[in-house]
Amino acid sequence: PLCSVKISECVQLYLTALHSYSDGPVFEEQPSSLIYPEGMPEGKVTLSCQARASPAAIYRWRVNGTEIAFAEDSHYTQVAGNLVINNPQNGRDGGSYQCLAINRCGTIVSRVANLKFGYLHDFPPESRSPQTVHEGAGTFLACQPPAHYPALSYRWFINEFPNFIQPEGGRWFVSQVTGNLYLANARANDTGNYFCFTTINMDISTKSIFSKALVSFKNKKQTYALSGQTAQLECFAYGNPIPKIRWRKVDGILPPKVGASAEGPTLIIPELNFDDEGMYECEVYTSEGRETHQGRVSVQAQPEWLQVMSDSEVEISSELQWSCAAAGKPRPTIRWLRNGHNLALEDSGMYQCVAENKHGTVYSNAELRVQVQAPDFRLNPVRKLVPAARGGQVKMECKPRAAPKPTLFWSRGTELLTNSTRITVTPDGVLWIYNISRADEGKYTCFAENYLGKANSTGHLSVRDATKITLAPSNADINQGENATLQCHASHDPTMDLTFTWFLNGVLLDLEEPNGHYRRLEGTIGDLLIVNGQLSHAGTYTCTAQTVVDSAVASAKLVVRGPPGPPGGLLVTRNDDTSVELRWSHGYDNHSPIGKYVILGRSSQTHDWKRMRTDPANIEGNAESARVIDLRPWMDYEFQVIASNILGSGEPSMPSQPVRTKQAAPTVAPSGLGGGGGNHNELIITWTPMAREYQNGDGFGYILAFRKQGMPTWTVVRVPHVESSRYVYSNESLSAYCPFEVRIKAYNKKGEGPFSQIAVVHSAEEEPTVSPRRINATALTAFEIQVSWDPIQHLNINGTVLLLWLQIRYWRQHEREAAADRVRTAGLESMARVTGLRPNTLYHVTVLAYNSAGTGPPSPRTTVVTKKPPPNRPPGNISWKIVGSWVTVRWDHVKSMDNESAVLGYKVLYKHEGQSSLKILEKSKNSITLPLPKDSGYVVVEIRSWGDGGDGAAQEAIVSQDSGM
Repeated sequence: PLCSVKISECVQLYLTALHSYSDGPVFEEQPSSLIYPEGMPEGKVTLSCQARASPAAIYRWRVNGTEIAFAEDSHYTQVAGNLVINNPQNGRDGGSYQCLAINRCGTIVSRVANLKFGYLHDFPPESRSPQTVHEGAGTFLACQPPAHYPALSYRWFINEFPNFIQPEGGRWFVSQVTGNLYLANARANDTGNYFCFTTINMDISTKSIFSKALVSFKNKKQTYALSGQTAQLECFAYGNPIPKIRWRKVDGILPPKVGASAEGPTLIIPELNFDDEGMYECEVYTSEGRETHQGRVSVQAQPEWLQVMSDSEVEISSELQWSCAAAGKPRPTIRWLRNGHNLALEDSGMYQCVAENKHGTVYSNAELRVQVQAPDFRLNPVRKLVPAARGGQVKMECKPRAAPKPTLFWSRGTELLTNSTRITVTPDGVLWIYNISRADEGKYTCFAENYLGKANSTGHLSVRDATKITLAPSNADINQGENATLQCHASHDPTMDLTFTWFLNGVLLDLEEPNGHYRRLEGTIGDLLIVNGQLSHAGTYTCTAQTVVDSAVASAKLVVRGPPGPPGGLLVTRNDDTSVELRWSHGYDNHSPIGKYVILGRSSQTHDWKRMRTDPANIEGNAESARVIDLRPWMDYEFQVIASNILGSGEPSMPSQPVRTKQAAPTVAPSGLGGGGGNHNELIITWTPMAREYQNGDGFGYILAFRKQGMPTWTVVRVPHVESSRYVYSNESLSAYCPFEVRIKAYNKKGEGPFSQIAVVHSAEEEPTVSPRRINATALTAFEIQVSWDPIQHLNINGTVLLLWLQIRYWRQHEREAAADRVRTAGLESMARVTGLRPNTLYHVTVLAYNSAGTGPPSPRTTVVTKKPPPNRPPGNISWKIVGSWVTVRWDHVKSMDNESAVLGYKVLYKHEGQSSLKILEKSKNSITLPLPKDSGYVVVEIRSWGDGGDGAAQEAIVSQDSGM
């Protein structure tokens, strides 16, 4: 039967069947690079390779460009598409591996997977020489790691594992670049044996070793990092006090993603992108000064596809252009492969585009199929019914499947259609008819022919009435927040549906969005209602009335008047110690003239924006500059400008770049001046450290002046550190509790500030030498005692009476006095209560005098036994009887146990509805009569026993007019 079929039809049938059941390989899994531990016994490596293909793919592998032969005695085996390397060895198996997936449609090559071997050798066995450093000085210990691959992570421990060194407020720092341990300033307790602890992480295992015991700033450098990875910049300095560190980006803004690392020795920039490239500066500062160093971050990237090729079917004898584009840094090179080999453009097959630079290689795959087919309209016939509007135009398409490309022409009945003033037939078979009339209705046929055969398809053209706008929208002008209505009506062919759509500046509006600003006016299908108009709603509105065959449009402009837009180009043009000069450009006035400007600012010590004082005080709407005054010296500021008109205030400008005012001498004195206490022969002076906003400059410190009260000469000392808050003056001739006049002022490298008001501070007191006498302790309840004593004689030093305080110590029998609990009271008191005790327990009690210098001798001891506890059972069987507006409440007596105190009576607590406080009545009987509230309210009653041991457990009841027992 095949003999009767034309050769061309045989070719077409064969290619159709082949393509119906064949698909070229597409990778689902590709091998990945890995690092294998050198010397690992009896190990193996598996490189994955799986491809989707029809028929199923077969696989081959290459190592360093040479195909692998799988022999019985080979250490290579193949499982499905995966390559298994048994007992990998460095020197034999290291290299670049690629997988080839093959079927009858063609061959594709996987990405390159590199197998490398990781190792970490031991530290040298020789001991290192001890290292000496002076206390307060900085130093470092070198790690000197052994040979290794890949990179290490570093930690240090002291004396014994795992006593790892912690950052300790920035005093210690471990470089993850060199492994060295840096110390800002040494202390006496830093002496010890230090060990460098290194760890290497590989794909299969982790290894750690440590060194033998070990008894400055970095220079500017350039760091290269790949896009998407994390970059780390290190910076450390010696100094005492410990230097603080902060980072900034010299040629831009430090990205927020660096987080808290911006204030530490290691700046961490995660997920690098090209915006992060640039110069970074580390500033190290103390109260004594500052220093900066810089380093550049250069971001590079492995290749990434911008445009990839896709599977294509093309007709025989035609041309095909595939495009491949890739981004990367350095710029990737592009090469092509066909069936796994260098490209030779001949016929169907699997093609690959390869982009590569020094950081990596990426592959893009596609299959090319060549088609051969006679014209066929079965999948894409001419539309059976084509409606068109009278006076408009219509497009009729002719798209048969055919290869090579067929010749196309149109006819109406027996008339062959050619190009004229109303008819155009394009080379690709599209028929256009313009200025349509009723006479154009009828059947139209497209004919297609190539050397393999011919075919045709027919459609019917139906002519309808045109759509016209009968009421067009009008221009409108509103204030922000007002509503606007735009009308739109149209006529159309009655046999077709009409829809209305609206566009703003060419963008389609969603009229169905809940709570949106746009909606259809109720009772119409074409009118648009704009609710609560905003500045963003201004522009050109276009109404489109549309049927399936044509459309008509009409437009109108809407003007929305509102507050001004944000000013632009805000710059700081000049600054001194208390003022800066700002300049800006006008923003949009939004159709209402700008009336005035307001300047907002914030410092590095505040987060909220506030209105700043300016010169002039009122900035007119035509101004483009102003001076901000009353700023603090040596403070970082940001500024914004807001414009206003009669409709309100607009959005603020973008913040200015941070600017620091110039330095000046301090203008205020430190606060909180006081002191006292301390050891014998000492005068301690304390104050509140000056906040950053009052320092006015660097080189900051304090000047103290003090003298004995009544003496003419002041002693003056300098305290150089901004963090300082106390000064101790020692002198063997100082008498106890001697009054001194003290004052303080601040200084920086620009000068000195004013002195504070004089405060009187006393030198250290002496410990008391007397103790209370005639101590007596009495048990009040099971949980409380009362302690009394004779009033103590207070000390008189230099004409000043020193008030002593008293401390009551109490402890149980068989306990040590050192574990005693304590209660403190004023020295003028002669009695105090101690609560929270255990019932029926013997306590020892003593009383001591104390002051800021310490405690005096204890008084003679006394003992006391707390009383037995009250019964822990509440009164039971509560009942009540109501007579008129009174209620009589009764309850059963509470009987105490042998180990409980006797019941002497009962406490009744009650309150009426709506009252917040309880009234207390004490009764010896087991009943009580209470008044009921008016208006049918209720009474809350709480009953408990009482006796020498205190109050017992309570029972509550609610009594009302509606209840009775």
